Amino acid sequence: MDETLWREHRRRVMAEARRVVVKVGSAVLAGPAGLDQAVVADLARQVAALAAEGREILMVSSGAVAAGRGVIASHYTPSSVPHRQAASAIGQSRLIHAYDQEFALHGKAAAQVLLTRDDLECRERYLNLRNTLRTLFDFGVIPVINENDSVAVQELVYGDNDCLAGLLVGVVGAELLVNLTSAGGVFAKNPDEAPQAAPLACIPDIGSLDIEAMCGQKTLLGTGGMHSKLLAAKRVAQLCAPTLILCGRDPGAMVRAFAGEEIGTWIMPEKKAISRRKYWLAYNLDQKGGIVIDAGAARALREGGKSLLPAGIVDVTGEFGVGAPVRILLADGETVGVGLTNYGASDLKKIMGLRSNRIAQVLGQASYPEAVHRDNMVLGAAV
Repeated sequence: MDETLWREHRRRVMAEARRVVVKVGSAVLAGPAGLDQAVVADLARQVAALAAEGREILMVSSGAVAAGRGVIASHYTPSSVPHRQAASAIGQSRLIHAYDQEFALHGKAAAQVLLTRDDLECRERYLNLRNTLRTLFDFGVIPVINENDSVAVQELVYGDNDCLAGLLVGVVGAELLVNLTSAGGVFAKNPDEAPQAAPLACIPDIGSLDIEAMCGQKTLLGTGGMHSKLLAAKRVAQLCAPTLILCGRDPGAMVRAFAGEEIGTWIMPEKKAISRRKYWLAYNLDQKGGIVIDAGAARALREGGKSLLPAGIVDVTGEFGVGAPVRILLADGETVGVGLTNYGASDLKKIMGLRSNRIAQVLGQASYPEAVHRDNMVLGAAV
């Protein structure tokens, strides 16, 4: 991409974005004995300044475990999930108190919202969350969202706040995701091995980036959680929202970036957005199984915009019922997309490879000619 184009795009978005999700990593906030209060103070000052410009800022903040582990230092084992859950339970109140204390110095209030993926999977709770966050914006309050680590297991193991931030871009309709990390951006080479390495200024086409392959190499992309940050960026790009990956421990970095300083790594969005419903379908629902398709069916989906028919299915994995979210993939494991199946796993196994006009003959009735309708499918999903 022409440098002039992405630089102009960055300048325009940074100047005009009214609703922004800011994700703060635990490495940004952690100090030797818990939270680094100086960093919290700097972040609160910056967010308050951006809010004073008329922006609505939603923070997704890690740090509860870091805030609580110092209290139980003599008993704490970092590799123990129960210990981390306990540290999170102790640290949550300390984390929100630290933010609230610092925001108050700038005339702002913080609101704590604790979530798990289950809260976003349930459509009713998803909509209730959206209404709550919009009301907090109306009140001029800064929502500070974190995983409910004291009861979640998967999130503690996989560090899912990057994923959560990406999902919340869809919930509130944010125009930009700012992901604050301990690094200065995305590096193509590990700075420890290549001291002259500099952050990439821009990733112009995150959709075509093979994140798995890049993160398998011995580069900074594969360390410090950069994989999950790039995956979140790839997801929000499908909503036409860009991502800025920035060093959160650099004082005033966010304010400087919004003022036009070119720091960090800018990740361009896709040119065409998918609907919020499809975004919710792709990333809020946990896939219950897989449908393996042949190359011809993959071409029909990708190039022809077709629905998935039973004739193109070569295998079915997992046990799931009608309407379940499933992954659609090729035999080599490449993900083609995700979607809601019209048939359960047992029935799909009976009709896979058959033409649609034979469904009724095999099953006794043909509720749908398609295995997965295109309206309930997202191609190129970053899962």
